[in-house]
This record gives sequence, structure tokens and C-alpha cells, in this order.
Amino acid sequence: MQTHEIRKRFLDHFVKAGHTEVPSASVILDDPNLLFVNAGMVQFVPYFLGQRTPPYPRATSVQKCIRTPDIDEVGITTRHNTFFQMAGNFSFGDYFKKGAIELAWSLLTNSVDDGGYGFDPEKLWATVYLDDDEAIEIWQQVAGLPLERIQRRGMADNYWSMGIPGPCGPCSEIYFDRGPEYGVDGGPEANEDRYIEIWNLVFMQNERGEGTSKDDFEILGPLPRKNIDTGMGVERIACLLQGVDNVYETDLVRPVIDLVAAIAPRGYGEGNHEDDVRYRIIADHSRTAAIIIGDGVTPGNEGRGYVLRRLLRRIIRSAKLLGVDRPIMGELMTTVRDAMGPSYPELVTDFERINRIAVAEETAFNRTLASGSKLFDDAAQSTKASGATVLSGSDAFTLHDTYGFPIDLTLEMAAEAGLSVDEEGFRGLMAEQRRRAKADAAARKQAHTDLSAYRELVDAGPTEFTGFDELTTEARILGIFVDGKRVPVVSHGQAGDSGTVPDRVELILDRTPFYAESGGQIADEGTVTGTGASATAKAAVNDVQKIAKTLWAHRITVESGEFVEGDTVVAAVDPNWRHGATQGHSGTHMVHAALRQVLGPNAVQAGSLNRPGYLRFDFNWQGALSEDQRRDIEVVANEAVIAAFEVNTFNTSLDQAKAMGAMALFGEAYPDEVRVVEIGGPFSLELCGGTHVQNSAQIGPVTVLGESSVGSGVRRVEAYVGLDSFKHLAKERALLAGLASSLKVPSDEVPARVENLVDRLRAAEKELDRLRLAGARAAAANAAAGAEEIGGVRLVAQRMAGGISAGDLRSLVGDVRGKLGSDPAVVALIAEGDDDSVPFVVAVNQAAQDRGLRANDLVKVLGAAVNGRGGGKADLAQGSGKGAAGIDAALAAIRAEMGRS
Repeated sequence: MQTHEIRKRFLDHFVKAGHTEVPSASVILDDPNLLFVNAGMVQFVPYFLGQRTPPYPRATSVQKCIRTPDIDEVGITTRHNTFFQMAGNFSFGDYFKKGAIELAWSLLTNSVDDGGYGFDPEKLWATVYLDDDEAIEIWQQVAGLPLERIQRRGMADNYWSMGIPGPCGPCSEIYFDRGPEYGVDGGPEANEDRYIEIWNLVFMQNERGEGTSKDDFEILGPLPRKNIDTGMGVERIACLLQGVDNVYETDLVRPVIDLVAAIAPRGYGEGNHEDDVRYRIIADHSRTAAIIIGDGVTPGNEGRGYVLRRLLRRIIRSAKLLGVDRPIMGELMTTVRDAMGPSYPELVTDFERINRIAVAEETAFNRTLASGSKLFDDAAQSTKASGATVLSGSDAFTLHDTYGFPIDLTLEMAAEAGLSVDEEGFRGLMAEQRRRAKADAAARKQAHTDLSAYRELVDAGPTEFTGFDELTTEARILGIFVDGKRVPVVSHGQAGDSGTVPDRVELILDRTPFYAESGGQIADEGTVTGTGASATAKAAVNDVQKIAKTLWAHRITVESGEFVEGDTVVAAVDPNWRHGATQGHSGTHMVHAALRQVLGPNAVQAGSLNRPGYLRFDFNWQGALSEDQRRDIEVVANEAVIAAFEVNTFNTSLDQAKAMGAMALFGEAYPDEVRVVEIGGPFSLELCGGTHVQNSAQIGPVTVLGESSVGSGVRRVEAYVGLDSFKHLAKERALLAGLASSLKVPSDEVPARVENLVDRLRAAEKELDRLRLAGARAAAANAAAGAEEIGGVRLVAQRMAGGISAGDLRSLVGDVRGKLGSDPAVVALIAEGDDDSVPFVVAVNQAAQDRGLRANDLVKVLGAAVNGRGGGKADLAQGSGKGAAGIDAALAAIRAEMGRS
């Protein structure tokens, strides 16, 4: 049974049982605890917590999930995937244990002709929580499972929570017995390779408190309603129904393996375990990367971007270790698209962008591998020169962590160079890095924001937004919240729970002209004033945020009087603020259209921010823009302003908007009906819920301030619009006039004159550096001649003149060491740098090393005295500090250390 059919049967089964089919959410959700969605229930959390009333009593979905904590295990085991599809059914206060077990059992064991999967009931086992006698009884009644095929397990295995305060409850897991060829008898407790988990039924009934592990937390009490959350692993079901040994050989993953096997000199399944692992890594990571890019992530050095970059680099590395010596990423992405497209059509429609980003990262990483090879060669040469045969763990870790050079390539290249690698030292450094990362992630984890206080208002219906048509609206106060708690009244000077001014006061109105922050546009500012008997009440609106995407929360500062729930008020947006905001937002559309006109359709939006008079726009693009391109973008945008294009907005269906060519943000979830903003017909057509000018001429001049990189494959353009643009240009003009006056040349000759002055200054600095280094060399030569002897070792420990760089010190140390001959000698030079730093270098010749002296030990002595640190090898080490006052003490410490050696 093909995977697409497995998905369809699951959804059909539960829709027939009265469930609402809910599309998969993006793998990126606004959750402080999750880099990626990692479970099918994540998008339903507000319903489980009782913060929002679910729009349906029961639901079903097949959710895209990403789990990367055990990325290094991928390919080694037969069941780990970084991307997987979690099929689930959910009940929100509707059916509970009996219903969940009945529905799961019938789908698994019904015949294929009856819409089921046709599993043999005799091969299915169940586990339950330790004291869940009710679940055992249901399994016996509903499924006829004998007691010997139901096992009780502890909290770590059969009690589910999100790992943070929130919903939790006992669970029952369903396992399939693959037979004695996969392991010993005895059920899941005995062997989870033979007995493979295929479905987890969570009986979500409690709320947990803080804790430190899976089985160490307090149960705070029952949830408002008992809920069901289940998860069936689509890939594992496919593995069993397709009769393959592991999830990497199912119909959606195996095509990638076959593609690589047709290219690589060594095949798959030929008895080489390490090669098979590499094939599986490529297959798994390729589809994960395609899904992540499809949902809007680009490679970067932190967060989601770093995870994506690591996945792509593991693909490239594994291919190279298989002997693939040419680019392969484009073929991998094409294969993933063809295999996954029927279930995820966005991989087809957005393929050009997905492929371009993946291929660009492959190109960049190949350059990194080339530079890493050079760095490896240097490290290997130094290791051999010192007489050692083992490349240090710190060298291997530096190559891996700083330069992205894979450890297995380091191992292979070391073997070719006749060296081994201190793998234990490398693993220790990696483990320490992981510990720090996990501690950092744990520190950032937090309970889900408690929105239950707003639930009544959220359920009552959305705030009516009037701001497209008016800036002043009469409204009724539906609710008042002080520091997240609902109160009947708030007044000027009212204290919060702590007895001081509250951190946050919010008004919820039934209708409002205030734009709530979203889509890159920051919120409106203005006032809310009372009417009638409450006419003295006045508040400044500082921010507006959406609660549950439907309720406008006006964050205010009460300036006079008091506001009472139920009062009628007048909400008024500051017209100057709104005018500037519309200029900024419409200007963003202008810049986007100009970018695409100058650079082509691959320049796609990757984020934006606009406020009155200013905009910034991020877009997917490889490499910096040329000066001509920047100028052309500015020209095109301003030509559109001068053209005075009409700005039209209208609502239509999402499908119709896409058919018209309207631009949408990748990874963004849109409703069935969307708002389209059209500026100048085909010039700019985008899905957008923001506020805009009525005519492009109202944007005013657009001045591009600059363009920069904000991550691999993502560039940022910043610009001023309207009066801010004029003020910026006036300031630039005044600056140019001032320079022209100072240089006594016409304005158009300023650039050439400045360039001439810069060239002369550089020449003078170069000559000064030459003279300074010549003086330092003379001083070093004198120091060598006057070397002191300590314990039979000649020592030069000297403070050099200020302004000497670390590079110059390394050169000088080499000169001095050369002048000291073959007798045991140590050279330690230290100086005050130009930037308040204190660079220092230590060199130890071979004769001194034979007596047990090491430069990487002595450099630490210097560093301790000048509030710095350093490192290196036995013959040469360097570092830098910040305490120039300790230079003399550092040199004395070196002498003392030599005396003890």
C-alpha cells in the first residue's frame, strides 16, 4: 500500500466517523518552545488548554513534523526520521478512552476492502500506564486482546506531556510484532526493534506543573475537559504494509536512495553498514530540507536556518563519502518533489525556489570544504612537524565547529596522511557543546502563555476592524485587562497587583480603527476617550496586538479619568501616524516590485518591517547587489511613485488570487478568502491585510539607504519614504556641501578628492608601519643578544613598543628564535596593541621542547596576568588580553615559571 493511500485511508476513516479534516500546519509555528512543529497536536494546544473553544468537537489531520534532537542517529537505526508525517485524531471533550481505542483498532484491523489497513490482530500488542485498569479492560472488551499482550509501563514510557507545564495524561501505545527474526520474544518491554510502536493514544485529562524530566513533574489537577490526542506514524505503517525492513526503503524515501546508487561508485545494501547509513542520511535529510525550505526557512547560522544548513551539509558530506564527486542537490530535490508532490503540492508549485536555495547552499559548502581542506593540511603539517602522529581533538573540533568541516572527512583525510585523530577529545568537546546548547534551550522553554482570561471574548466573535474606511470609530468596551487579569474598571493612577503602576493595561473593543501589528506593519498609535458621563477618561494607545488572531487588544496608558467595561468610547488613530504608516507599507510593495523587475522573479520576499517613513525588506538572493542594481531598484520604485498608480484593494478567494498572480509569503497560512492589494495593475499584486495609500504618488520619494546580508541567501534593503526620505536627502546634500567647502573643490569633484586623500593616508600609514616594524626588529635583535639564562634555557621575555600587531609579534618571535641558535630557547614577546588589546606570542625551539617546555603552556601564564587567554601548539602559541597594566607582571611570571621547570 503506497504512502499516499495510507494517508487517504486514515483521513477517510475519521471523517466518516464525524471528524473534521484539518490541513497540516506549517512546520514553523509562533511557539517559543519549538523550532519546528514536532507533534500532530501542536496546532490544537489552545483547545486542549481550554484557552479557546474548538470550532469542532473532533478533528483529524496528517501533520508535517520535524524532529532534530537525535539527528546523529538518523540512518543508524531503522526507525528514526527527521521529517515524518503524524496522522492523528483528536477529541475535544467528546469521546474518550473507549472511543479512541475502538477507532484505532477498527482502522488497523479492518480489511483493505473495508477501508482498513488489514493488520493481523494476533500481531498487535498494547501498552498502558501503570495504574490504568480502565484502558486494560477496554482493550480486552473492544479488541479482544489477551492480558499477556497488554503491558503496563511507567511514566517515562506511557504518560505523555509536552515537557513543559501544560496538558498531560496517561497513554496507550499500539505495537506490531515483526516476528522472531527481528529479536527476542516478550513484547515491547523486551525488544522495541521487534515490537515496533505504530500508534500512541493519549488520554489527555490532567495539567502538569514544572519538572525536570519525563517522569519528574507535579500533576496540578484535571483539565476543564477530557480530550483525546493520538498520533500514528505514517512512515512506520508504510514500512510494515510495504514489507520493507526500515522506513528508509518505503516508496517516498527509497527513490532518493536509488538515485544516489545510480551515481555513486559504491551501492546500497552491499554489506557496508557505514555506506548504508550515508545513503539513509541523504534520503531522509533531502525530503526534510525540501519541506523546511518550502515552509519559508533559508540556511543560516542560528535557529531554524542553522538546522537547515546542517541537514544540507550532511547530505553533501555523505554524498562525498560515497564517492560522489559532482553536484547532486538539484537531482535530489527533483526526486523529492516527484515522490512527495501528490501529498504536498506546494513542493511542485514552489519547486524553483526550493531547488535554487538548496543548490546555492551546496555550492557554498563545496567552497567551505575546499578551504577546510587547506586548514586540515596546515594542521596535519604542524602535527607531523612536532613529531606527533595524532591530530588533536581541538583541531578536529575547530575544523568541524568553526569551518563546518565534517569529522568523518577529517578521519578519512587523516588516515590518508598517515595520522590518526584524537576522537575521544573531539567527542568530549562536542558533548560539551551539546550540553551548553541543551541547557540554553531548557532555559528558554516556558509554559504556554495563558490566554484563558480572554476566552469568553474570543468565543464571542472577532473585533470588527473599521480602519480601512475611517480613523475614528465609536466603540463599546468589551473587556479590560490589567497585567493579563480581567477587571471591571481601570483608572488613572490605579496600581497593579504589585502595588505599582501595572506593566500592561489592555482594552478590548467591539470595533476599532486601530491596525494591530501584523504582516510587517507595526501597530497604529492614537487615543481612546470616554463619552457622556465618562468624557473625562482619556488614554494613549501605545500598541495593538491580536489575541488568537481575532481579538484586538489595545495596550494603553490611562492619562485621566476611568474606563468601565460596557462604556461607549471613541477610538481615534493619529492621522499623521497612519499617513506615515501607509507610506511605509505601500513603499514596501513598491520596493518588492522594483526588486523583481530588476533582479527577476527569484527575488522573493522573506520578511519585512515598515513604520512611518521607513521600511526594510528581506528577500531571497545569492550575493550582494551591484551599485547599478541598487540604483536601478531606486529608479524603478520612484518611477512608480511618479506614475501616480491607483491603489485598489479587494477580497477574493485564495485560489482566485493565486490564479491572478498575487504574491504570497512562503510558509504563511492564509484563509480561504484573502485581501489583495493592487498597485498599478500588473506592477504590484500582493496578498496583504495592511493599510495603504490611495495613490502611489502619496508615498513620496523612495530613498534606498543600503543593502546588506542577513543570512545565507537572504539580503535586506532599507529605505526611507515621504518626508523622511526628503530629510535624509537634505542631510546628505548638506554633508556634501560641507565637504566641498572644506576641500575647496566643487561638489562633483568631492569623490575624486576624497579618494586621493585616502590613498595618501594609506601610503603614510604603510610607511609608518614599516618604520615601526623596523624599530621593533632592531629591538628584538638587541633582545636576542642580551638573552638571559634560566635553568640552562636561554630566555627572551620582552615588552615591545606600542602599536605592534599580533601578526608582527609572530614574525618577530620567529626572527628572535632563529638568532638564538640550536641551544634550548624560549621567546616571549608582549605589546600594547592599537585597539587597547594586549597581544602576546610565545615560541619554544625543539631543544627546549625536549626539556619539557611547551609554548601552549607558557602562553597561559602570560594570559593570566593580562586578563586574557591563548593557545596553540608546543612550538608556537599566541593570545590576547585586555589588561596592559599587567604586562610587567606577565613577563615576571614567565621568568618564575621557567625557574620552576
